[in-house]
Amino acid sequence: MSYCLHSESHLDTGPIYVRENGKLHMVTRGAGGVHNVTPKARPFSLFSRSFSVELCMNREDDRARRQRTDHFIFTYTKEGNLRYSAKSLFSLVLGYISDNVDHIDSLIGFPEQIAEKLFSAAEARQKFTEPVTGLRALQKFTEAYGSLVLCSLCLRNRYLVISEKLEEIKSFRELTCLDLSCCKLGDEHELLEHLTKEALSSVKRLLLKDNSLSDAGLRRMTAPVRVLKKGLENLLVLDLSCNPKITDVGIGYLLSFKKLNCLDISGTGLKDVDAVIKRLQTQIGLVHSKVPLKEFDHSNCKTEGWAEQTVLQWEQAVMEARKPQENLKSRVAALHFYGKTRRIEEVVKCTLVEPETKASGNLQFYKENVQNCHLPLKKEVAGSHELKNNKKRALAEQERERTSKQKHLCLTVEDWDLLNTY
Repeated sequence: MSYCLHSESHLDTGPIYVRENGKLHMVTRGAGGVHNVTPKARPFSLFSRSFSVELCMNREDDRARRQRTDHFIFTYTKEGNLRYSAKSLFSLVLGYISDNVDHIDSLIGFPEQIAEKLFSAAEARQKFTEPVTGLRALQKFTEAYGSLVLCSLCLRNRYLVISEKLEEIKSFRELTCLDLSCCKLGDEHELLEHLTKEALSSVKRLLLKDNSLSDAGLRRMTAPVRVLKKGLENLLVLDLSCNPKITDVGIGYLLSFKKLNCLDISGTGLKDVDAVIKRLQTQIGLVHSKVPLKEFDHSNCKTEGWAEQTVLQWEQAVMEARKPQENLKSRVAALHFYGKTRRIEEVVKCTLVEPETKASGNLQFYKENVQNCHLPLKKEVAGSHELKNNKKRALAEQERERTSKQKHLCLTVEDWDLLNTY
């Protein structure tokens, strides 16, 4: 803490005294003479009337000052007076633990109500945005609480967030909905490989629109389900639209998703569309819809859970890093001076309806006799015997799985090589 003192005493010097021959004389300015006068006793004052004090807080003292004031809650009364009260011991302990949340050993068995407050306190301090400690702290919560931390994750057109926070995204467990549309991930991306892990076997809705996928990517993604009966075995809704490299061969890999209720393959590179429609209907009971389905309008997929604000903080950090710097203005002015055009880099946004989808037509499928099925946008299909048909279809699927076990035992060389990678 530093003090700045200001005084204007140099303007008023006061009387001047001179000692001569053991006597004190006062010198007057106007007459220039010397008077033998005994000086009057002036009241003692340390500072002059124009003295002022300015309090300056150094930056290194901000943390100490914050620690002192964090123990109190400051409020104003109706009269405008400032009143402060001490915080509760629970609030003080919660703040201390959230500041050091990355040092927690484990939260397994910890009450969910207290854990949610601890997560919110750490989130307010942006602890999960830190490069190393943020990942370690987030893993403690995901290991203990799973879907409570995040049950639905929407990363549509957020490929920069995926590249910057890939390890944090992979730490989420027990997700039920995952939207990766318009991210251009490709077949070899690490996140697509993570989809086959046991941590994401709970995913029921997966949106992979416009991700440059091919038949090889579908083969890798469905290998655990086809061979080991693991992975995305609980998948109900799958969106593979706007992936022109997917052909009739890749659609054959999707037949292993026996629980699939809705499928969108619009904008793919199918050669024999009629054969694919018939194959999907006969083998997994998917019927071609003539109108768009509401499950693929991307309005229901949202980020939900404790970490909803954390994902927004990640996105804001990425957008702040992408802002142009001020020193680039001179370069732009120079380009304009020499008549050159500046290269414009814009984020390619994915639209809901692609030209390829319009050209190939609507290829969306759904199951008719499924309770609470995903109905079209313009037409609602309802039946009174849905429960009975569901039981019959469940029994038929069980018998079909029993009879198809022998087929799964006959593995190709490519499947064996793929299994050896797990």
